[in-house]
Amino acid sequence: MPGWLLTAAAVTGCLLVLGAGAYALIRVLVVIAPVVLAVVAALLLTALVAPMTRLLRALRLPDWLAALLTVLALLLVLLGSLVLIGLRVISQFEDLRRELTSGLRRLHQMLVSGPLHLDERQVTALTTGAQRAVRSAIPGPAAGAAGAAETLTAAVLTLLLLFFLLRDGTTAWQRATALVPERRRGRLTAAAAAGWHSVTWYVRGIVVIAAVDAIGIGIALVVLRVPLALALTLLTFMAAFVPIVGATVAGTVAVGVAFLAHGPTTALLVLAAVLLVQQTEGHLLHPLVMRRAVRLHPVVTLLAIGVGTLLAGIAGALVAVPTCAFVYHAVAGYRSAARAESAPPEPAADAGDQPGDDHSDDRDP
Repeated sequence: MPGWLLTAAAVTGCLLVLGAGAYALIRVLVVIAPVVLAVVAALLLTALVAPMTRLLRALRLPDWLAALLTVLALLLVLLGSLVLIGLRVISQFEDLRRELTSGLRRLHQMLVSGPLHLDERQVTALTTGAQRAVRSAIPGPAAGAAGAAETLTAAVLTLLLLFFLLRDGTTAWQRATALVPERRRGRLTAAAAAGWHSVTWYVRGIVVIAAVDAIGIGIALVVLRVPLALALTLLTFMAAFVPIVGATVAGTVAVGVAFLAHGPTTALLVLAAVLLVQQTEGHLLHPLVMRRAVRLHPVVTLLAIGVGTLLAGIAGALVAVPTCAFVYHAVAGYRSAARAESAPPEPAADAGDQPGDDHSDDRDP
């Protein structure tokens, strides 16, 4: 049998084994997706709020109390934001319903008498199809209750994991690494440190970018008197955690609401504001903030978001990029530590430099 055929068969067999292993791993991750997402979310939140815990510890608070106060503060911010937005939506409900009805009527007229020149039958078919799509996207009572229970369970698990990571994170890591053979412990520690450093910078950087996006677009929405400006601002903030895709979706929603509420002129002004903020973020803010965190090609970022969305929906899209960043930098850190361990030893010191010689005069003050 020719050698090239044996090589091709061996490579094909290896690829099949790797593909089967990857498929099995993906199936397992899909089954336990809520638990995996809770763990990843807790790690990301730990990277975000750990400075607050360290500050409370510096005030001589016990570890458990510092961690508990940090979790409660985070929970207060999240719940407070949701309650505030809910109250605003309820207070503006009648005005919003009136403006949306007028906007839909305006859209109907544009479709009929505008450049598309659609007839009433086509517009009715489009409207019916849109209504059917919306109804099919809304889950039934049983599915909605199951989804709500699953979300609540994942949220509680995330908060519990966050508390224990803030309280015992360093101790837990030391106990975990103690199970690793000593000759591999240094490489593992270096890999984890590099990955964690990138995730920490990513989370804090993405919060800054999301805040700038939300403030910029929110100011434009308030100035143009677009309804639900506060809710759209929060949507912009949350969507910024999904790179590239999130900003596009949030901007599209803001432009659509502006069009339905005030017509095409206001929608174009909102679109200009969204494009200005996004261009400022992409060319100035993102390179400045993220240069120490993520070095991933945009294609890799899009693929990661796509895979995360397929595996776990919106939550998967949120954690896809930081997970890829952690893996990339952890592998780089492991390889760097391996090269350092295999490097030849430093040459011996000169004879004049004996152990115990005092060179304090040569040091910088």
